[in-house]
Amino acid sequence: MATSPVYPLLTAAEFLLMDFGDRKAELDNGVIRMMAGGTARHARVQANILVALANRLRGTGCTPYNSDMATRTHDLSIRYPDVSVFCDRGDPAHDDATAFDDPRILFEVLSAGTARTDLRVKLDEYKALASVETIVFVDIATERLRIVQRTGPHAWQDESHDAPVDPVFPGLNLVVPHQEIFARD
Repeated sequence: MATSPVYPLLTAAEFLLMDFGDRKAELDNGVIRMMAGGTARHARVQANILVALANRLRGTGCTPYNSDMATRTHDLSIRYPDVSVFCDRGDPAHDDATAFDDPRILFEVLSAGTARTDLRVKLDEYKALASVETIVFVDIATERLRIVQRTGPHAWQDESHDAPVDPVFPGLNLVVPHQEIFARD
């Protein structure tokens, strides 16, 4: 009779020491999950968000990062949001960091292969981080946004928008126009 091997769960610290070469992976509750590459549309929307935030946040002490910067959501999970905003990380002491655990804003650009995990598992992990103010899910197929914003220590406002909407980020006093998120030029 065959038995399934039991592997120990990896910690976030152990995972961050691993080198996957050209491949990308996340740590999902102690288990390595390989990540597929995105489409041209996914990459364009991700870049649009990054540029829009970078221009608006310059000089504020807050910086947007692309999906190369990891977010440690708990001791057994490392996530790579499409765009994340961290504040007070401009000191050269943070230059070699590969992960932070205190994002203010997180963007996930949805695709058919990731939407289920993004909208359930990652949403719960992101909401558990005390620093998170806003989570934006970007549906590139329909050009719609779902905006989840903290309204209190354990309270959230969760709105899906069928019509174009410009996300407002009150904690950072900024707005990113819908048109810029989905721009094609």
